[in-house]
Amino acid sequence: MALAREALRRSVVRRPASGDEADGEPRVTILLFSAWGMGGTTRAALNLAGYLAGRYEVEIISVIRRREAPFFGEFPPGVKVTALDDQRPEATPREPMALVRRLLRSCPSVMTHSSDRRAAEFNVWTDVRLVHMLRGRRGFLVGTRPALNLMAAELSPPGLILIGEEQMHLQHHARPLRKAMKRLYPKLDAFVVLTDGAKQDYDAHLDGGVRVVRIPNTVRDLGEGSADLDSKTVLAAGRLVDQKGFDLLIPAFAQVAAAYPDWRLKICGRGKWRERLQTMIEAQGLTDVVTLAPPAKDMGAELERASIFALSSRFEGFPLILLEAMSKGTAVVSFACPTGPGDIVEDHRNGLLVPPEEVGAFAAGLLELVEDEELRRRCAAAAVGTARQYRMEAVGPLWEALLRDLREEPARRIREDRAEQRGTLATG
Repeated sequence: MALAREALRRSVVRRPASGDEADGEPRVTILLFSAWGMGGTTRAALNLAGYLAGRYEVEIISVIRRREAPFFGEFPPGVKVTALDDQRPEATPREPMALVRRLLRSCPSVMTHSSDRRAAEFNVWTDVRLVHMLRGRRGFLVGTRPALNLMAAELSPPGLILIGEEQMHLQHHARPLRKAMKRLYPKLDAFVVLTDGAKQDYDAHLDGGVRVVRIPNTVRDLGEGSADLDSKTVLAAGRLVDQKGFDLLIPAFAQVAAAYPDWRLKICGRGKWRERLQTMIEAQGLTDVVTLAPPAKDMGAELERASIFALSSRFEGFPLILLEAMSKGTAVVSFACPTGPGDIVEDHRNGLLVPPEEVGAFAAGLLELVEDEELRRRCAAAAVGTARQYRMEAVGPLWEALLRDLREEPARRIREDRAEQRGTLATG
């Protein structure tokens, strides 16, 4: 594995970047696990790509593709999207490349850190394809998860300014992953986190070895309609997994249903916990008032039919779905989980913030908004103003400023790599 990794590192510098690569507008390349999938990281990357496409040449390199159409609709205009591993049946290449792909796909990635949650979905085929695509590029390379950040840092392609991006808080990651960050992230030119708390944690963990910058994710435009604050619907959305805490939300809502049987809870999502959650709903006699629905293709429309949004997560990075709910004017109840909700929700001003993983406290928060219409409307109105601070027109300039700073102050790593490369070629 070590020999294969070293071969890939050497391969990425085999074709040196030209000496005038700093001239003209550089390309922004964003590494993303799946541009066609769902989730906050994908939404945030697409938002950023669309904004930057008006100023730069932008390409998203997606590790995998399994769907014909993107979950979030058409890709932003002017953004090129390429998949390293197109797994659609119709995307099978002709022989002998099909045989090569099958063989390389069968081998675990030598570049992906094994502690990344998606590590098993990378392989040597994605390693080779990524190295091939990065050779000779100039401009900026933006990673969007630890595996991709670490891969970019280890490859350190000449001509590229490296920016890592983190969607989760530090303690969410396994210890081996945190050790790898400490070792390799100093090779990045900047590291972007979403909250002030995350910035403090990563600054301390990385010992000042890399510039850590706070730039929050952005809320997308979900249309002009607003939440129906007379609706007797509580909405929640996300993957049906441990992180999202729907097993805490369901018993909390049971207390609401006992007092107000005309209220309903709708949870939109899919995941491995569906059967477990459905069993819980049936065991508590909630089948008439709690619905497990598929992921919403039109989240704006779903939010317009609700008056309250519930975020029951055990942990988050920066919950975009919470901001989207606030942008549509729902009243929100959220656990004060690490990290994100505490940066967004001001208790009893633009929503309700309750102690993490306390079912009784969450039930009390829901009941307070159900019973107090004036509070519900006041929090909903303030929520819209909060969400406005996270629109792309407010956050986009922060990315522009970071890219401008990194470009105007040529990255030390790029200068060193060029000098080293020239020396290698001269003596090779």
